[in-house]
Amino acid sequence: MSSQQGEAARTLLSYASSLTLPGPDAQLVAVVVAIRAARGGVGNLTGADLSALRLGDAREAIDALRHLGWQISDALFDDDPATPVPITVPDLTQTDDHPLPFGKNVRSRVSGWTTRVLSAKPVKKLPPAGRLAGLFLTAHSTSKLLGQIPSDFPEACRAALPDLLQKGFLTELSEDHYRLDLAVRHLSGLRRPAEGEQTTEAAKAEGQVERRTRPAVRFDPDAWTQWKHAASPALRRHAEAVEYCAVCELDPGQVAAAFMERVRPQFTPKWIKNAYGEWKETHPDRGPQAAEFTVAFRVEHGHGPSHNQLCSGLGWDACRSVRGFIVRRLLSNEWLMDTSPVPWTLRPGTMAQAQGIVLPKARTSAAVAVRPGP
Repeated sequence: MSSQQGEAARTLLSYASSLTLPGPDAQLVAVVVAIRAARGGVGNLTGADLSALRLGDAREAIDALRHLGWQISDALFDDDPATPVPITVPDLTQTDDHPLPFGKNVRSRVSGWTTRVLSAKPVKKLPPAGRLAGLFLTAHSTSKLLGQIPSDFPEACRAALPDLLQKGFLTELSEDHYRLDLAVRHLSGLRRPAEGEQTTEAAKAEGQVERRTRPAVRFDPDAWTQWKHAASPALRRHAEAVEYCAVCELDPGQVAAAFMERVRPQFTPKWIKNAYGEWKETHPDRGPQAAEFTVAFRVEHGHGPSHNQLCSGLGWDACRSVRGFIVRRLLSNEWLMDTSPVPWTLRPGTMAQAQGIVLPKARTSAAVAVRPGP
């Protein structure tokens, strides 16, 4: 994460720690829901999400949040575990003195970071106290992987610290000071530039500058409407799910251009391949991470991520061309699949499915939060 995103992650954890909750189970749920509800006060959670948190008593944790005024339906336990259930967090619906004043991009990055930390190999099978501790320690680490346990660190998580050391999440632990293992460097709150970033800077120095933003798109509303009318019902529903996604809040012109532009064959220069080769050495778990991210993204958004949203959400900082090549390799190696050339359709591929990383059942349109259409 960047320093700004790291600060946002620490703010999120401080908020969860400040809530009057009985223990790590409820606090862990609070972290996951709060970041999803940070913009607007409503976040989706599925029964499968709740099960993945490996809570000791999920109902007790949910009841503790209800006592704080959080509006959580019993559908979270009784309905299809793949169906998202909206949860309202009163604190996050206010406009003044908002406890989590994050912009759209920061919220998305921190949400992705939370998912990555909780699914990191050293902690993914630990009890809630260990996983919550992992969130705090990564968020409070420096660019050199050093950290000091913060004052708002949940006391119940201290007993889990030796487990983090034993599992290889930490390499050093002395009283309130610790050092993260190199394997989780990419999760640190103030990490130093990764190899991919250094490679990008070198490419720029050679004059191979990649524009990070697309040129302004000339949006023709009539042409966009005609395109949707000519599209199949399924394609039109997908396009409008992206266009009116309340989480993405994309510019209509950007969405229209992505769907209407013709996909052209891409030539990959040698410098991009070299940059990718160096980048992949520092991201050995890129395949499973990408597949798991698409599942979590679809639950929250109702559609798949774009190439940029995937890489940004996973903290893969590289220029646009390198990001595009990263995704093409993930598709080629069958960690991901898509419905090319339709954008925003990334989902787990056959390699990921073989490891149990699959999409939940199709949810009803009523469960997807969208902005009102025109």
